[in-house]
Amino acid sequence: MSETWLKELNQAQKQAVTFGKGPLLILAGAGSGKTRALTYRTAYLIKKLGVEPERILLVTFTNKAAKEMKGRIKKLVGGKQLPFAGTFHSFAAKLLRIEGRYLGIDNNFLIFDETDSLDTIKQALTNLKIDSQTVKPKAVRAVISQAKNELIGPMEYSQYVRGEWQEKAAQVYREYQRLLKVYQALDFDDLLKEAVRLLKKETAVLDKYRNRFEYVLVDEYQDTNKAQYELTKMLSSRWRNLCAVGDFSQSIYSFRGADLRNLNNLQRDYKDLTVINLEQNYRSTQTILEAANQVIRKNTSHPILNLWTKAKPGGKLKIFSAESGKQEAEYIAAMIKASGEKYNEIAILYRTNAQSRVIEEELIRSGIAYVLVGGVRFYSRKEIKDCLAYLRYLMNPKDTISYQRLENLGKKRLSKFLDWREKNREKVKKMSSKKLLGQVLKVTGYLDLFNPKDEQDLMRLENINELKSVAEEFKDLSEFLENVALVEQTDLLPEKPKTDEGVKRAVTLMTLHASKGLEFKSVFMIGMEEGLFPHARSMLDKHELEEERRLCYVGMTRAKENLYFSYAFRRLYFGSFMNNAVSRFLGDIDEELVEMTSAHDMIG
Repeated sequence: MSETWLKELNQAQKQAVTFGKGPLLILAGAGSGKTRALTYRTAYLIKKLGVEPERILLVTFTNKAAKEMKGRIKKLVGGKQLPFAGTFHSFAAKLLRIEGRYLGIDNNFLIFDETDSLDTIKQALTNLKIDSQTVKPKAVRAVISQAKNELIGPMEYSQYVRGEWQEKAAQVYREYQRLLKVYQALDFDDLLKEAVRLLKKETAVLDKYRNRFEYVLVDEYQDTNKAQYELTKMLSSRWRNLCAVGDFSQSIYSFRGADLRNLNNLQRDYKDLTVINLEQNYRSTQTILEAANQVIRKNTSHPILNLWTKAKPGGKLKIFSAESGKQEAEYIAAMIKASGEKYNEIAILYRTNAQSRVIEEELIRSGIAYVLVGGVRFYSRKEIKDCLAYLRYLMNPKDTISYQRLENLGKKRLSKFLDWREKNREKVKKMSSKKLLGQVLKVTGYLDLFNPKDEQDLMRLENINELKSVAEEFKDLSEFLENVALVEQTDLLPEKPKTDEGVKRAVTLMTLHASKGLEFKSVFMIGMEEGLFPHARSMLDKHELEEERRLCYVGMTRAKENLYFSYAFRRLYFGSFMNNAVSRFLGDIDEELVEMTSAHDMIG
């Protein structure tokens, strides 16, 4: 490793990369080159300190990140053997394949995905004769997942239960685990839980691996749960050369079990911990960074990094005040067209999936190609297609495609629907689209399929509510369905990117959560209103509100050159008109950093 190689690093990065022995925490701000610090440190250990690659364990959260790190390390160390670089789950699976016999786990065990897991829970409910309408499989799965991430087994969980529902959930947990054992299978949460149990139970196995891994490096430490924290703590307990990289301000996944406190716990568990801050940003303009710093600084429960850059100050942030959600979408489409930028350099970020609908329709009307990341186009989402099938069948009883879809939703549900339709033939003809949709949902009990406490189900319920907004716009059912059909029709859609080349020609639409780790030349953050962002669910809880603020900070720091915010004075949301106040997050930004625009200043 030449001195030229080290000259590529700034002072703080160099300090982190060349750090010697002992526990190290690298607090890496957004765009501060944390991947470079991790990969260069790994290469430094191998090339400069002569550490054998097999004595290094590098753990991250996604296969994509692991692959990227492997590629970078390979370039840096040349033909040398590479260290283990993978996700927590891939490491745990490998460990259990080799050592699982100590726990009675067959080395050919199956790994159950979410669908397999849900099917097994349904089987457990059937075996226990518990009604799946009373105790919903998805809700039980969420509870079991949470318990496993907290390292709570089925017997221990039984001691914590309060009330009838939890007692039934505890029974299902026990039966579910029994079935997994019969099937010789582990679910994703088991991989971590069982790996921790193995290392705690078998000292010889723990010694083997903690002696082997002289250096343990962990990425995105703010996203770890209790099981992951325990795993890294045990594996690094012999040599104590744990290097954790994280950022309090980018902790946005508490709904997945991530525990921000794990960064603080490091200082509790390692009294000699060295902390190095990476605050120089290589992505955004100084204006964007100053604004992001002003937003995140209002959080008081965790340390805040002060991001700065050597880059140019950049232009002011644009804030657009729209009269309606539709006008907001028109403004975004107009700005995209006027900018002359490549579509792949532009992202539109929103707090909830349901918000994509209005934007999608306007981009289609404007002939702007787009791609939805981590999501399905609004009218292609299963719950939307289900609701539309009911309405299409009401309109046309000869629609066998819709009928077949409704059959698949359950014979009992279909029977109730047909019975209601038969008794209300004349009333149906006079009802508005919104009223019909509401009646159908009520009569069929379709919404009972979803658990509002489950994050995925909540998104589906929000999508259904957003369909009510379309129904509100098109009172007549035939007009409503015609509008949907036109939007859906493939030849009216911009080319849907099927290749990497296609994606390059498309604007990116995604939730703020999905944007973490990405960057774009221009970013539009829409729906900046109280109740939308910050989300209504978070506004009465300090910790949840702080997470919303971190989410705003993550969104802002995705932008390299241009950052646009927009809000609407009156918005058709979930089928009703809302008049929300402007988001408090915009109020945190100094006036001299922003430029206000409204409908009067719109392009064209």
